Amino acid sequence: MTGGIALIAAGSAIAGSIVTGWYARGPGIRQAAAARHAGDRPADALLESVRMTLRAESDHRGFALRRQTYGEFLGAAEARILAERNGRRQGDDDVLLQRTLGGVLLEGPPDAADAAQHLVDCLRRHERPEELKRAKPAFVSVAQERCRAGDLP
Repeated sequence: MTGGIALIAAGSAIAGSIVTGWYARGPGIRQAAAARHAGDRPADALLESVRMTLRAESDHRGFALRRQTYGEFLGAAEARILAERNGRRQGDDDVLLQRTLGGVLLEGPPDAADAAQHLVDCLRRHERPEELKRAKPAFVSVAQERCRAGDLP
């Protein structure tokens, strides 16, 4: 008879554990989901920080490339202007000017490309010095505008 009582007590304990576990299951699942989502917030913040850093680095590289391209073009145009003034043009001047113009045309934007093309056209047509004095500063002005940090399209 003590064996029967022990069996009933053990069965009651098991049944009680099952019922208690069943009712504790729902809050436990919700708590686990909340903990999982709480871990998502720092991870999302970290990913956004990495994205912002990569975007800033990309913008900086674009800025540096644009500045270099404009500088090379301006140097080639200045060499050609000096050669025109001195009457000592060389074939290399035209090649360098055309190559650097191609860089500006590719790098853009359109207003910088147009200003560079206008300066080259003035040089090719052997325009008067007054026209060159207007065309060169016009390009420089557009280039300075486009080289300001944060002004990349």
